[in-house]
Amino acid sequence: MLAVISEMVHRYRSPQADVAQALDTLESKLVDFSALTAGLDMSRFHLMDFGTRRRFSREVQETIVKRLQQESWFVGTSNYDLARRLSLTPMGTQAHEWFQAHQQISPDLANSQRAALAAWLEEYPDQLGIALTDCITMDAFLRDFGVEFASRYQGLRHDSGDPVEWGEKAIAHYEKLGIDPQSKTLVFSDNLDLRKAVELYRHFSSRVQLSFGIGTRLTCDIPQVKPLNIVIKLVECNGKPVAKLSDSPGKTICHDKAFVRALRKAFDLPHIKKAS
Repeated sequence: MLAVISEMVHRYRSPQADVAQALDTLESKLVDFSALTAGLDMSRFHLMDFGTRRRFSREVQETIVKRLQQESWFVGTSNYDLARRLSLTPMGTQAHEWFQAHQQISPDLANSQRAALAAWLEEYPDQLGIALTDCITMDAFLRDFGVEFASRYQGLRHDSGDPVEWGEKAIAHYEKLGIDPQSKTLVFSDNLDLRKAVELYRHFSSRVQLSFGIGTRLTCDIPQVKPLNIVIKLVECNGKPVAKLSDSPGKTICHDKAFVRALRKAFDLPHIKKAS
């Protein structure tokens, strides 16, 4: 639905924009990327297309992905149709909705995050093992992410807050649990572009496996085109409120302030000024 909304808006606002402009922009960025990574061991650099929901158009996304297929570090896309047609590996992680729904599915609010983590492993015991950490903040997540979960999940995904601080917390948590961080993967996907991905790669690549999911900056990067900042998130489950309390205050989502207070109390989080 988000992809349809995005394409319809861009058709109306930017009828002059086309695929060639998107490809030219990408080629320019790839030249800069080559300069940034000159002399750097890129054997552990992995990039995924996460650009479906805010793409300029289906045609632009497909063209961008086809071009990226020529790069050794490009490993897949979250778009299952493109993955099928282009013989790519479909890739993705958990959604916030999974954890949010368990806030009402679970009989105990304080245990809802652990219930969501456990239920996921029952369904996907040996695959799709990247856990999303920011539905109720990284700190609350790590308190629930004990040695059994940390051992069984393949890694963690960053989607809000300072990425370096988050990565350091993740590595320290694995070490505290006696787990070698080199055996785990950190996926960065929050407002990334190629330059930011390289900066994070330089910082972390010697200590942990890494993947980068880039969305809007790949599939809606065209001169004179303003990408839409749109999301669809769960606000109720079975007619009852749910919330997302991310590590970036502007990403907090809930329509019920009383439930936000209850959730923060259940997870021992300080009061925040505003839920939007």
